[in-house]
Amino acid sequence: MTKAIFLSAMTMASLTTSAQQAIFDKLNTTSPEVHADGSVTLRLLAPKADTVTVTGDFKPVDWQTLPMTRNEQGLWSVTVPALPAEMYMYAFNVDGVRTIDPGNTYVNRDVTTLSNIFVVSHEQGDKGYNYKSNATPHGNVAKVWYDSPTLKMTRRMTVYTPAGYDGKKRYPVLYLLHGMGGDENAWAELGRAAQIMDNLIAQGKAKPMIVVMPNGNPNCEAAPGEWTPGLYTPGHWTIKQKAAATMEDSFDDIVKYVDTHYRTIAKREGRAVCGLSMGGGHTFGISLLMPRTFNYYGLFSAAPSFRNAMHGKKLDDVLKTDTQIQQRIAALRDSKPQLYWIGIGKTDFLLESNNTLRSYFDSVGMPYEYYENEGGHIWRNWRIYLDMFAQKLFK
Repeated sequence: MTKAIFLSAMTMASLTTSAQQAIFDKLNTTSPEVHADGSVTLRLLAPKADTVTVTGDFKPVDWQTLPMTRNEQGLWSVTVPALPAEMYMYAFNVDGVRTIDPGNTYVNRDVTTLSNIFVVSHEQGDKGYNYKSNATPHGNVAKVWYDSPTLKMTRRMTVYTPAGYDGKKRYPVLYLLHGMGGDENAWAELGRAAQIMDNLIAQGKAKPMIVVMPNGNPNCEAAPGEWTPGLYTPGHWTIKQKAAATMEDSFDDIVKYVDTHYRTIAKREGRAVCGLSMGGGHTFGISLLMPRTFNYYGLFSAAPSFRNAMHGKKLDDVLKTDTQIQQRIAALRDSKPQLYWIGIGKTDFLLESNNTLRSYFDSVGMPYEYYENEGGHIWRNWRIYLDMFAQKLFK
């Protein structure tokens, strides 16, 4: 090969390498490094940075910011002391700029915030274990488009079918609703719903069930970037178009589609619905509109309200004065659901509203189960609530 041909070949190889996918990229640090005792070392190579910190949900109640130290090569690091079993989120701050960890390819989006994740597990069956993909039979997760005549649009939802689902045996269904700013991807990604269900079912702690995760924004077809408006900035108020109806009023479209297209136990005893925050509010509304459609209800850090009755009024005033709402709660009580479950954190900003609702339930003899734990309005709690609620269903 002549020198000219060799140089030409090397130039072409260089251009080809730069143009192809980054299949030969290597991470320049090991981060995070989860140690046997549950401590975790985080690292960032930033030789020109003056200050680097990491902020993560390392504490049970709140996020924590830790300073990182720099070595002679410009590698910043910090070791977080031994952590309980859990899935954790974090991000770096480099000279005042928030950034994800380039050494960690695992990233979650919560509305517009990107965070890295890692999981700590100490033994089989603990929270961290249930949030991981383990050597258990796995269910399938599909993105499904369905027609909603009530909302006058085709919409998307995420559907989990348990391991062994073959379209022959019938299964109960859990409808799992996200919060404000979320979408049909939220529970599968931030909530680890498929991993939780796989592990609970494999351990015999939960019945095999179909889990349906709809998009709770009735003016949207699907998650941001995955329908016709394109790559818009995520957010609850980003899409300005008015919905044709409410999520609660359109929910029967989802139930009918699922019962038609999946092998379900298409009766009250085979249906459950639960949700977090806004989705907990949707669950509350659905329980009043469809008191005999579902047998199990779960309110996770719920935002209970009455869309046509509030008008600036407090929840307590509406419960005490609106006769139609009183009648609907009475009808729900008289329908005798198998379970009405309420879970919330001690520092959640919606705790007062939930206490108001519970007080009214007590006054009219509406039975419910209540669980209160540490922490606030956070995904860590909602994963715990799903784990607990799923174990109570269809038994």
